[in-house]
Amino acid sequence: MSVQRRKYDPDFKRNAVRLSEDPDRPVAEVADNLGISKELLYKWRRELRAKEGLAFPGNGREALTEQEKRIKDLEKKLKDPEIERNILKKAVAIFSRTPK
Repeated sequence: MSVQRRKYDPDFKRNAVRLSEDPDRPVAEVADNLGISKELLYKWRRELRAKEGLAFPGNGREALTEQEKRIKDLEKKLKDPEIERNILKKAVAIFSRTPK
């Protein structure tokens, strides 16, 4: 029997991290009160520190800065001309052969 994975919204994660940063309360106590493991709470803390405002985008989406989004869009636009160029190269090679 499989265990269903629990999902937490970004606000819950941010609040949990904020609570865990209180020096008067141990991380294990905060995790127990919230019903999560302390390892998961530590993971959320690391992610929030590493990505700050871009942490916890949700639903498997990648958190990208505006510049990263622009780069990704430009790479998508560049893909089609590259495919067309490769097709044309092959066509030129085929038609430039001398008949036997």
